[in-house]
Amino acid sequence: MIQEKIIIGQGTEFPLNGILTLPDSAEKDIPAVVLVHGSGPQNMDEKVGVITPFLDMAEALPDKGIAVLRYDKRTKIYGKKMMQHPGDITVKEETIEDAVMATKLLRGDPRIGKVFMLGHSMGGMLAPRIDAEGGDFDGIIIAAGSLRTLRGILLDQLVDVEKRYKGLIKKLVNKQIKKITTSFAAIDSMSDVEAKEKNVLGKTRAYYFKEMEAHPASQYLENMSKPVFIFQGDADFQVNPDKDFAGYKQLLEGKPNVTFRLYQDLNHVFTNSHATRSAKDYKVPGKVDSRITNDIAEWILAG
Repeated sequence: MIQEKIIIGQGTEFPLNGILTLPDSAEKDIPAVVLVHGSGPQNMDEKVGVITPFLDMAEALPDKGIAVLRYDKRTKIYGKKMMQHPGDITVKEETIEDAVMATKLLRGDPRIGKVFMLGHSMGGMLAPRIDAEGGDFDGIIIAAGSLRTLRGILLDQLVDVEKRYKGLIKKLVNKQIKKITTSFAAIDSMSDVEAKEKNVLGKTRAYYFKEMEAHPASQYLENMSKPVFIFQGDADFQVNPDKDFAGYKQLLEGKPNVTFRLYQDLNHVFTNSHATRSAKDYKVPGKVDSRITNDIAEWILAG
C-alpha cells in the first residue's frame, strides 16, 4: 500500500493532518472512503484504549483496491482554541466542515473515482447530514450509528453504568442522572441565544444539542436513493443494537438501496467483545474484525 500525508483544510483556521492510504497499483478511478469519527476528541486512528479502528480499516481496505482517507479530529487538535467561544461550537464546526473538506480533497485527486463515507458512532449519526451539506457521496456507511437524539443516548449510557454498581456509588450515579435529566429537559424551552450561554453537560452548551436535533438523520435517509450500508455489532454497549440498529431497520427496511448487517460478538469498535460488553474490551489488543472490512469492500466495489 501507498501512504501519503495530506492536510485537511489547508489555509483555514484549523488545518488538520491526515493520511491517504492507496492500493499499491494506484492509477485511476480508485474508489475511496472518508472515515469520520465518533464523539469526543480523537486522532486519525480513532484510538480508544489500545484499539485503533480507523488505522485497522486503513490497513485492510487498500489491499482490496480501496483508498482510505483519515485525519485528526478538529477538537483533538484545537479543542482549547475552540472552547474560547463554546457557544459557537456545533457538530458543523466539530465534524461536518472537515468531512466535507476531506471529500473535496479526494475529488480533486485524478486517481480517485467514486467517493464514499464511513461515519462511526456519532459520525454515523451525522453521515446523512454531511452528505446533504456538501459531501454528496456516492454512498454512505453508517457504523454503529443511531437515529435517536444524543441526549437520549447519553442518558441511556448513564443508566447502564448505574446498573453495574451498588450502594453509595449507585446513589451518586443516580443523583448525576437526575441532574443531567433536568438539564437536558430544560433545553426544549430555550431560545438559541439562551442555549448558547447555558452549560448542560460539563462545558458543553445547550445549543450543541439543540442545533444537532434540528437536523434529524431520518429526514435525510427516508428520501435518499443512493447506496447506504448500515452495520453494528450485537455486543455494542455504547449504542444499543436493540434500539439503534433496530431503529434504522424500522425506518428503512425494504428500501432497495439500503444494506443491513448485524455482527455477532462485536463491540462498538468492531473487535471481539470477549464476553465483557464493557470498556474492558478496549484494554484488550485486537483488530477490526475481517468480516467488517470484507463486507465494506464488497459493498463499495459493487456500488
